[in-house]
Amino acid sequence: MNVERIPLIGQVLESGADDRVLDGLLLSGPIVIALIVLLGRNLLTEGIAVTYLLVFVGYVAYLGLQRT
Repeated sequence: MNVERIPLIGQVLESGADDRVLDGLLLSGPIVIALIVLLGRNLLTEGIAVTYLLVFVGYVAYLGLQRT
């Protein structure tokens, strides 16, 4: 199965900046939120959320520094 054929995911990948890492981070955000909702707020889910945010902000900062 091709990932681009999944309705919502295919649209995100087509409209993105041709950056698989950024597309993956954008698509995994709702998964992180769903984990927090399903598992409740605890040390594990807070760690996952903080790690996600650090990776996302770090990667966006890396892209910004790379292009200047």
